[in-house]
Amino acid sequence: MKNASLTIEKMPEFNGHELVSSFFDKETGLRGFIGIHSTRLGPATGGTRYWHYGSEQDALRDVLKLSRAMTYKCALAGVPYGGGKAVIMKNPRRLKGPALLRAYARVINLFRGSFYTGEDVGMTEQDVEFLARHSGFINGLPGRAGDPAPWAALSVFYAMQAGLKAKFGSPSVRGKTFAIKGLGKVGSELVRLISEGGGEVFGADINRQAIKKAMRRFPKLKIVRLSDIHKLKVNVYSPCALGNDFNGRTIAQLKCDIVCGGANNQLASPLDGERIHERGILYIPDYVANAGGLINVCEEWNKKGYSRDEVRRKVKEVGKTVSRIIALAQKEGKAMSIVADRLAEDIFRSPAHAGVVSKIAAPIPARISRELVAA
Repeated sequence: MKNASLTIEKMPEFNGHELVSSFFDKETGLRGFIGIHSTRLGPATGGTRYWHYGSEQDALRDVLKLSRAMTYKCALAGVPYGGGKAVIMKNPRRLKGPALLRAYARVINLFRGSFYTGEDVGMTEQDVEFLARHSGFINGLPGRAGDPAPWAALSVFYAMQAGLKAKFGSPSVRGKTFAIKGLGKVGSELVRLISEGGGEVFGADINRQAIKKAMRRFPKLKIVRLSDIHKLKVNVYSPCALGNDFNGRTIAQLKCDIVCGGANNQLASPLDGERIHERGILYIPDYVANAGGLINVCEEWNKKGYSRDEVRRKVKEVGKTVSRIIALAQKEGKAMSIVADRLAEDIFRSPAHAGVVSKIAAPIPARISRELVAA
């Protein structure tokens, strides 16, 4: 079966992307997309997601949304990079292995440093280490920045504290209740941070093994059904799975004071941020809260060398950024999502940044690959 060509610019997820490219390797079955949203602040960076998609259109939509969010994340995190992302379509008949990863490294090299990538859902530190043997444009390497997940969790934790301070007058998690959807690397690390701070945590995951592992680590963790986790009456609901959590139906079911999590693309549409705001719930945009992982991997390219202390200092700034956005949103009476978007756009759309690309990479042409590879 063949897919018709798509006019990418007409897709609702398209947002002035500089480049959208499909890739395919017949020998290994490698198939996917790379999206570069903006290089105004520097070369594009963003992880590679290895996931089962129902169709090429689904994969394309995902890469468009993820790469756009990376631009906003980079802007508010203060890193000299632009937004990019890659998705590899998982094929159960052609498992991920050395041959596929070598083929993917060749694709990355075609961008000549205009796109840096690393670990995301479905990719491991070992995969990243292997890719780095075949490409010089890989970040999050073991022995250097390593796994970005603990740092993403830490920035979400600081963002939560900023939200608690705004809602209750104190950033302390002690005595507060939290519901975490997704008990993988980020979610389980959040359970640890909150539990050690004296908070009560409810959790849910689609993966039974993830639940068992979390329960062994955290005996006080209370497990609930995945379909119920967002309906709990808690102080903070924290989505840490794959995204698209919030739409008209799920927003109406929320009983929390704050939404703050590590999942990317939590809103099904931009209007959903306003819908959450209208319910009196403080929504902290995902790309602001989970920026710790980005900050960590970007530190690998610091000319002074990688420093965990410097990463920790920068990640802690996420909480201060959230506090500033909350204060501005309250002053203007607007949703956090609207204010955060505007602040990010003020940075990466500034005339001062027009055409600016870091010296460590060559600029890419502003073009769009409109043809999808036939299935």
